[in-house]
Parts: sequence; structure tokens; C-alpha cells
Amino acid sequence: MKKYFSLTIALLGWFAVITQYILMMEHRIASIPETTIRFFSFFTILTNILVAVYMTQLFIGFVSKTKNSALPITYLTQLTVYITIVGFVYQVALRHIWNPQGLDRIVDELLHTLIPLAIIIYWYLDESKKYDSYKNIPKWLIYPVCYLLFILIRGHFSVYYPYPFINVNQIGIQLAGINAALLILFFIMISCLFIFLGKRIRK
Repeated sequence: MKKYFSLTIALLGWFAVITQYILMMEHRIASIPETTIRFFSFFTILTNILVAVYMTQLFIGFVSKTKNSALPITYLTQLTVYITIVGFVYQVALRHIWNPQGLDRIVDELLHTLIPLAIIIYWYLDESKKYDSYKNIPKWLIYPVCYLLFILIRGHFSVYYPYPFINVNQIGIQLAGINAALLILFFIMISCLFIFLGKRIRK
């Protein structure tokens, strides 16, 4: 079951990411190189790519019967935290700011709703969460911290910010910094929650 579940998530992930890139190119208002950079400036896109890569590796591991030994045993919970943040922030802070239609709507729901839910379910079914430890959280924060630094620095020079709650041009550097700090705090809280739940589920 897990083999086909991982394959399904991987295929949905690749379909959503690739289709979103095509749609963004069709609606682009900047050059192709700039639009491509903007595409990869979204935490949603980067995290869904990580999901697709991880699930693809899992499926290959199942097929080759390698027991996925090349994958870090705590990576699934780490990835689940990231994609949960993607889904939660979108539902709470971003869903109301646009109303996609047609294929845009399908891809939007895949990236922000269906895939996050599927990963949470997969995490619940997986046994590797028993290896998770609170001491791993500082390492898990490297990705979101580096991401926030990247988009803030790039935004300063390109005047483009992928999300309104960190758009320095619109809300100012102080509020953007506060929002970034709150996001990191939220990452820590969600990480603690998943580790706690993992231990409770194991028991």
C-alpha cells in the first residue's frame, strides 16, 4: 500500500509543479529568466518539489527493495512540517487574496491542500517517526531561515516579494521582519507538535 501511496503523491507533486510552471509562463508579466526565478522563489513550489523528490525516492526504494536506506530516517517528519506550513499559511492568510479558475484552481488545490493532507496521512502511517527528536529542530530550521533570508535579500534588489506578509515595499521592513520571526516561531511550534504526536502515536 505504501509503495503505491508514495507513487501517487510523487506523480501528483510533479504534475502540480510542472503544470504550475507552464501556467506561470503563460501568464507571465516579466522575462522568462525572471519569471523562472520568481517561480522558484515560492516556498510552496520549493517544498512541493522536495515532496515529489522524496516520494519518488521512496517509490524507487520500495521497488528495488533497498528499504530506502539512503534517506535520512527523520526527513519525513521534517518534510511534513514544511508542507503543513505551506497548507496552513495558504488557507489562513492567502486563499482569500485570489480566486483561481479551471486548471489554475486544480493545481492550486493540489499544491496547497491535497498534497499537504496526503503527506500528513503518509507520515501518520510511517514508522520512521519514532526516531524523531526535539534536538533535530534547529537543523530543520535551516531551510526556512535560508529561504526567508534569500527572498528578503533578493526582494531588496529586485523589488519582488512572493508573499504579501513579507513584502517590505508594502508593509515596511519592521513589520516584514516581525512576520518572518513569527513564521520561524510557528515552524518551531509545528515541529514540536509533530514530534510530540509521533511519540504519542508510537505509544
